[in-house]
Amino acid sequence: MSGYSGNSDTTAGAHPGTAAEGDGLRRSLGFRDLVVYGLLFIAPMAPVGVFGTLDAKSHGAVALVYIIATIAMAFTAFSYAQMVRVVPQAGSVFAYARVGLGNGPGFIAGWMAMLDYLLIPAVAYLFSGIAMEALVPSVSRWVWTAIAVLVTTALNLWGVRAAARVGFLVLAMEIVVLLVFMVSAIVVLVQDGAQRDWLSPLSGDGTQGAFALGAVVGAVSVAVLSYLGFDAIASFAEEVTGGSAKVARAVLFCLALAGVLFIAQTYLIALLEPVSSAQLAAEPVKQGSAFYDAVDSAVGDWLHDLVAVSKAIGAAFAALAGQAAAGRLLYAMARDRRLPGALSKTDSGTPRVALLCAAVITMVAAVWAARRDDGMDHLVSVVNVGALTAFVLLHASVVGWFVVQRRGGAVSWWRHLLVPLLGAAITVAVIVEAAGSAQVVGAIWLAVGLVVLFGQRARRGES
Repeated sequence: MSGYSGNSDTTAGAHPGTAAEGDGLRRSLGFRDLVVYGLLFIAPMAPVGVFGTLDAKSHGAVALVYIIATIAMAFTAFSYAQMVRVVPQAGSVFAYARVGLGNGPGFIAGWMAMLDYLLIPAVAYLFSGIAMEALVPSVSRWVWTAIAVLVTTALNLWGVRAAARVGFLVLAMEIVVLLVFMVSAIVVLVQDGAQRDWLSPLSGDGTQGAFALGAVVGAVSVAVLSYLGFDAIASFAEEVTGGSAKVARAVLFCLALAGVLFIAQTYLIALLEPVSSAQLAAEPVKQGSAFYDAVDSAVGDWLHDLVAVSKAIGAAFAALAGQAAAGRLLYAMARDRRLPGALSKTDSGTPRVALLCAAVITMVAAVWAARRDDGMDHLVSVVNVGALTAFVLLHASVVGWFVVQRRGGAVSWWRHLLVPLLGAAITVAVIVEAAGSAQVVGAIWLAVGLVVLFGQRARRGES
């Protein structure tokens, strides 16, 4: 770890196989490109699928849920912004934990993040396939899913800059659709009034009793999962022009923008929701389609279809961003000799072998799930714990680097200790609230990672 110095943008150049030596990743991304990748991975209308669940859980205070969730995730974003300045490398949390905590915790952080980065794209591909099957029922969802994988993989292999350009167009389409929804909702609210009290998205609709903070906090544990993906921005640290400070700003900006979009759309749709939170809680089958049902009743089928098409295309490109991040993580871990060396090869600045490996894994998982009625449930139950465990190690890395090792200059107790401790506490709380099946799969994946780590240490004679 002696090769690292705080706040240095030359760190990556000191690492074997990086772009500074001419055979690594190519610097071609700007601030806008980073934000595009982050927002694509998150998806501007991510709350659409979970609105009904959050509304029922929070007793109608769904906008307040996203306000708290944005603040909660800001702690993690702030830790990313600090560590990317210290270690501006493609490995993201793998690299941060390695220098802040040691090689072993670094490997585990990368291993746990790998579960998230490889399977979240599979969920997005499957969502795209389901949406397209609904629009074109004559073609099976697994065919649409496979087509989405092939198209986005081709764009990623073309190069990060080309993928970012196409991704910008898709993101612009998603933003336009979101704006159409918001304007339509405001027009309806002005003309016809709200179905619920104007403050209910912040205080609850009262149908399940008085405001309950515990219910809101329980819903926050689900809502924070809408933000998973903003952290992928950090994995492009070796491909950005202008230094790691630009990556740090992009991480914070992307989270803030996503939070504003999430809060605004959930506030509006909650006002249009004709079904009470109590009814949604009593009839869980209505929760999944609650957003669309509210749009249908208030605005009309045309907006429902527009949102569905946008979600179908947007989900595929969310997977594109996730696949790109997964490829960079595999590349970085292979470069550090923690995965097979073939994954560390680059071609014209693109880690094509790592990208193809990630694509194959996500293709198998997504198509397998697409051919099963319960495929979505199986995938969703396992993707979250990996990222959240990596987040805990990220916060620990901040403390390890700045407070324990004192490698970053003067210690700021609120930035280097209080913020990461609060961030870790929030993340652990979310893990505790996760589904039991997700906790089991996460524990199994962690156990396998520990076996791999000890095997590597035994072969190398490490202590």
